[in-house]
Amino acid sequence: MVSAHAQPDGPSVPDAALIRESLVEPELFATLFDRHADEIFRYAARRLGHEEAEDVTAEVFLAAFRVRARYDPAQPDARPWLYGVATRVISQHRRSERRRTKALARLAPDPPGSFDERSVNRVTAGQLQPRLAQMLARLSAAERDLLLLVAWADLSYEEAAVALGVPVGTVRSRLHRTRAKLRRALGGKDPLILEHAHER
Repeated sequence: MVSAHAQPDGPSVPDAALIRESLVEPELFATLFDRHADEIFRYAARRLGHEEAEDVTAEVFLAAFRVRARYDPAQPDARPWLYGVATRVISQHRRSERRRTKALARLAPDPPGSFDERSVNRVTAGQLQPRLAQMLARLSAAERDLLLLVAWADLSYEEAAVALGVPVGTVRSRLHRTRAKLRRALGGKDPLILEHAHER
């Protein structure tokens, strides 16, 4: 139980405790929204555009609220779980994502040097090179979901495994194959360098 002396929205209260307490006091789930909604919104905006991101974020937290009784209390941080919910919600908007990616693929290439390959965390959909956007559009949904959870949501392999409900070994092998596929398609270049992810 969250102590009566603890502030429910305090950073010292783990997400898992808030979710557990929200089963008795549903209003506590709003604290989880306050903590993570901006991050989920940014991820949704990168994948679907700002126009849809607000509605998608609301859908994510509504869906999460409805299934919160199934949350694994062994996971103190709810981010991977929320990204998993977001992935499922975004899958219902796959047509919009395809339209957005195709539109990006038609953009003129960025000037040389404008794409910082070492700064994956700062990459936004609007900065994607058209050729890379074309390649992303050709990936399977499973490949694209994993790649973007690691590159844009900055999830570790273990967190991505939680988000997608697959073993860590599957994450490693699938990501390796996906990046190899992109490198071949881009003539050996790897715009989504996940250098920090190799240590996860």
